Formats: sequence, structure tokens, C-alpha cells
Amino acid sequence: MALPVPCDWLEVPAGHPFGLQTLPYGSFSSPHHPARRCVGVRIGDQVLDLSSAVERLLPGRTDNFAAGNLDAFLAEGDSAWSQVRADLTTWLSREHYRSAIEDLLLPADGVTMHLPFTVADYADFYTSEQHAINVSKIFRPDAAEPLAPNWHHLPAGYHGRSGTVVVSGTPIRRPCGQFKPAVSDKPVFGHSRRLDFEAEIGFVVGTESVTGERVPAARFEEHVFGVCLVNDWSARDIQGWETVPLGPFLGKSFGTTISPWIVPLAAFSHARVRPPSLDRELLPYLAEAGDWGLDIDLQVSVNGHVVTRPPYRTQFWSPAQMLAHLTVNGASLRTGDLFASGTVSGPSRDQYGSLIELSWGGKSPVELGDGSRRSWLEDGDEVVITGTATGPEGTRIGLGDAHGQVMPAWEPEPGLP
Repeated sequence: MALPVPCDWLEVPAGHPFGLQTLPYGSFSSPHHPARRCVGVRIGDQVLDLSSAVERLLPGRTDNFAAGNLDAFLAEGDSAWSQVRADLTTWLSREHYRSAIEDLLLPADGVTMHLPFTVADYADFYTSEQHAINVSKIFRPDAAEPLAPNWHHLPAGYHGRSGTVVVSGTPIRRPCGQFKPAVSDKPVFGHSRRLDFEAEIGFVVGTESVTGERVPAARFEEHVFGVCLVNDWSARDIQGWETVPLGPFLGKSFGTTISPWIVPLAAFSHARVRPPSLDRELLPYLAEAGDWGLDIDLQVSVNGHVVTRPPYRTQFWSPAQMLAHLTVNGASLRTGDLFASGTVSGPSRDQYGSLIELSWGGKSPVELGDGSRRSWLEDGDEVVITGTATGPEGTRIGLGDAHGQVMPAWEPEPGLP
């Protein structure tokens, strides 16, 4: 069956990453009604006001979008997700619906995007073998084995702070905390000197589960609604001092940026690839995960200069395996849970997904196109992560962007030894 194409009057160019193959959801407000938030669907360079469209064309779903965010719709489950996606495809590909929706389309560059859903819990994983090896070599260059014995047996992760997940465009304050400078024999308190980005992919949970219930990897599509871009900002000096023995805490909890558009999982049917983990002997709950690796290409720029292009298809653990491991102990899922891949890094230096790798722990600063160099992010730096995935019939699936600018710390710098 041929891929439907948008109506000519929508003027969506062939090959646009936000064609009918994508149809991502977000929350927006317009200059004409800044206090009113609506659920929108991106089509080309326009946004369809879905909250209003369903009132006219699909009144049984009005309550799903009335609040202006995706919360109620996420909770409806996969049958509702499939129905609305099918209806959207029909409305946008048939001339018959032009009179019903034409006045509900707004220029994408003229709306303000908001956090698309209420983040319930946030967990971040560590699924890139290359990233794990790189970090190990940076901090433990003499180690006989770069990876911990458990790394190839389970997708490691940590729990973050849902309250500091922010939508793309939100400034990120440089955090303060406790760390130990190399020249000091004791820790100090101050502004982080080693602020970093992490290029990641995030997964948004729709359908909840019951405490005590395991969610097998085979039910991934029943529970996970969609995909977004993530920048899990990291203060490496704070993180390095606090990590032993319980892992990341304040060095990770000050800000996590997500893209404003959530791309439905259904859009990635042509982007699925076999994850490397399935070529190893795994425990059954991880071995029965199916081919849920994803062929997504990321790009990271700092102040407009591209510094890396990480390929998500190289991730060792898939999101289906992450979900299975997240719940294997009986931990429940809640609508709006967000879990992320951890840093995405490929095998070559121009595919590393963080500055700690690109600068090799600060020893080899990254050259930007304007002649400046970065080992770590400076105040005023703007980081932009973009991404596209393989789509049907040679198309690309657009994930939009996740961007944020580093703002100075709130407090004046305390005196340091």
C-alpha cells in the first residue's frame, strides 16, 4: 500500500521530515491566545490545532485533548493512539476535510511550544557500549576490562528528577555543588567547571501498569507511546565526586531538556533494527525483546557549529529491553513516565555524544568553527540536538530539536582554596 501524501493545498514539500509519515504531537499556545494551551500535530511547517479539530471531526475524543497536553490521550492506550493517527492521516490527505481544518492550521514558527506531557517518573539508562568503554578508559585507563562484569547482562540506569525535565528552548542554569579539584586534598563548593551535554533518545510511557506486575518486552508497543530527543545535561565534576558509591545525583538532577514534539512509536516501523545485545546470551526477559533497536541519526551543534553526529542504531540495549528491565522487579509504570537511552555514541570520535568523550576528559578541546575551543560548556553556549530516522519509501522521520542555552549560576562564586 502506497504511503498517503498530504493534500496539495497544505504545500508540504516531498521528503519533508514532518510529512504524513511522522505526525508528532506537542503542546502549544499562539500569540492570539497566549493563555490557552492546545494539543497540536506538526504537518510540514504548520501546526494543526488538534484540540479544536477533534471537537469538529472526532467529538468522542474531545476530552483527550481539552487540557492542552497529552496526559489524557497517553492514558487511553494503543487502540486510541492508532485511531487518532489514522484519522489525522485521512484529514490531511483528503481534500474533503479542507473546510473543516484549514482555519486550524498555524505557522510552526509562530507558536510557542510547552512541555507536551506531565512527566511522572524519569529514569536514564547507560545503553551505549562505546560510551561506556570511552568513559571507562578516560577514568580508568589501566583497567584490564573497561566494562563492569554486569554491563552486558543488564541495561544499567539511574532515577532522575522529573521536576527538572524542561521543554526545548528553556535556559539551563549552571549548577553549584560539591566537588574535589585535582589541586585540593578536600572537597569545595562552587559553580560546576565541567558542564556537559549528553545526546540521548527518550521514550514516553502511555499506559500504566500495576505494582508487582512485570511488563515484558513483547508488550513494549502497548505501553510506550512515542519518542523524543533528550539532552541530559551533566556537571561532570559534581558527578565524579558524588558517584561512588550510589551513582549520579546532583550532577544530573538540575536540568534535562526534551524536544517539544513526541513522535508516535508507530512512525518508526521502517526504522527498526536488531540491537547488538541479541547476539549475546541473555536472560529470557531480555532475550525476547525483538528487533527494537532504532535507526536514528543525531546531530549536536554548539553555538551553531556541528561537533558530533551520533548514530542511535549502535546502542547495545533497545528501549524494549529497557522497559522490561525497568519493571522486572515489579516496579509500576505511570502515564507520563519518561525513560532515556543514556548518551548515544558511535565508534568514531565524530560520533561521540558528549564533551567528556569528544575532549577526552578535557585533555583535547573541541575546535568550533569560529576558532574557539571547548573542553566543557561555557556560560552563553547554546547546544542544539536534532534527529531524523528512517521512514517508509525513502522518507525521513523528523524528531525536531532539543536546544538550550547555558545561563550563569544564580549565586556569586564563593571563595575557593
